[in-house]
Amino acid sequence: MAASPESLWYKDAIIYQLHVRTFCDSNGDGIGDFPGLMQKLDYLQELGVNVIWLLPFFPSPLRDDGYDISDYTAVHPSYGLLEDFKAFLAAAHDRGMRIIIELVLNHTSDQHSWFQESRSSRENPKRDWYVWSETDDHHKGVRIIFVDTEMSNWAWDPLSKSYYWHRFFSHQPDLNYDNPAVFEAMWNVMKFWLEMGVDGFRLDAVPYLVEREGTSCENLPETHAIIRELRKRVDQEYPGKMLLAEANQWPSDVCLYFGEADEFHMAFHFPLMPRMFMSVQLEDRKPIVEILEQTPQIPDSCQWCLFLRNHDELTLEMVTDIERDYMYDEYAKDKGMRLNLGIRRRLSPMMDNDRWRIHGMGDNVYLGDRNGVRTPMQWNGGWNAGFSGADPERLYSPLISNPVYGYQAINVESQRRSQHSLLSWMKRIIHVRKSSRVLSRGSIEFLKPSNHRVLAYVRQLGEEKILVVNNLSKSAQAVELDLRKYKGSIPIEMFGGNLFPRIGDLYYLLTLGPYQFFWFRLRRI
Repeated sequence: MAASPESLWYKDAIIYQLHVRTFCDSNGDGIGDFPGLMQKLDYLQELGVNVIWLLPFFPSPLRDDGYDISDYTAVHPSYGLLEDFKAFLAAAHDRGMRIIIELVLNHTSDQHSWFQESRSSRENPKRDWYVWSETDDHHKGVRIIFVDTEMSNWAWDPLSKSYYWHRFFSHQPDLNYDNPAVFEAMWNVMKFWLEMGVDGFRLDAVPYLVEREGTSCENLPETHAIIRELRKRVDQEYPGKMLLAEANQWPSDVCLYFGEADEFHMAFHFPLMPRMFMSVQLEDRKPIVEILEQTPQIPDSCQWCLFLRNHDELTLEMVTDIERDYMYDEYAKDKGMRLNLGIRRRLSPMMDNDRWRIHGMGDNVYLGDRNGVRTPMQWNGGWNAGFSGADPERLYSPLISNPVYGYQAINVESQRRSQHSLLSWMKRIIHVRKSSRVLSRGSIEFLKPSNHRVLAYVRQLGEEKILVVNNLSKSAQAVELDLRKYKGSIPIEMFGGNLFPRIGDLYYLLTLGPYQFFWFRLRRI
């Protein structure tokens, strides 16, 4: 049965990722909360986003900023009450915005009651809810993800005098999905939030759900079977809800998580992300074009989720060793900017705050772990950047206050005053992006002009066509495009509505300033 247009809302989504603790503090304790977030919904609506993705807000020891969950069906007291979340959810829905929340399927905090029971006795009913072993000899050769902090995927538990399996931090024991009770418990967690009205989940670390001896313990058939069963239940009981995969794998492996449109609705395209940075630094379209040409087709009802930066390090797992060294040399010369196999910096500092490339909030690489990209939102140039009324010493994290990226200069209030600010530009580009489904649902055909500094492609949906031309260089470029198959069409620039010369029999000549780009509708007039 074909999906209804309304059920495919995620294909056109403009997703705004945020951490409740970083956004707005309503009660002056130095920590963002749901009442504060509610106060800023008008800002998000004004920006043009239509989906908000919340990082974990559940009770947690916060040793991994909330990804170490100790209770899946409550709100961390620092962020408010469950009733506050419900009020926020209703307010967002009233504005036509959907809410997706983080769900960590793979592991819990070692403080979760499930693990406390599991370790308490080998006869405890929850003993088999986690992966235990008498030795640390199993699953040899399975890669360690957090190479900077973990020496093994096994950790010794002195209470039960045995080892438990963990793919991430040692305080995050992996759940045992060979036990059907674990699956049912996590499904009950999903039902809890779906009944409340959330619109979907970003499922964390999905490739690692199942372990098998002699394998990489990643992307196993049993893992896909678990996802298919979750998807079947969601579709049957909560139609119109969405599942988004965090599967940091090569495209051929990630595509399997779409299944036959019976696993995930969306998945992040991790390999594309670092190659966009590489293309800008190299001034060459090759890294982008190559990885996209290696990306298999996915079912029509599925969608890639594209991003530049997020709350984690800029991961370099899905690049070659040579590409990783290049990225380190260009974007993280200071080894303090590196973490595991990635770079823990925000977008703007990586672009040297170049207004032609990007101009936004800075980072603080001295905070350790990934906290440098999780600093408070900068709303204005006043007390605590408008984030909180608390004494500065009470803030969960120091503000960015240096002369280049500090809140006195970079903040929402100042950017609202300028039509040329990044905020104003983002509003315009989101508005134009939402004006056509071609940019979210259309096919893509790369043009390959002789000038390798120019990335150009045509996207098409039905009879509608859009030509995109990007100058990846810091200097002006000329490019000749073979558009003869579109002879007779007039390119209409989408931001200003201006008509460019009609396409004829000759190669089409364009000149672009540094980092300039064009979006054209191709119309026969």
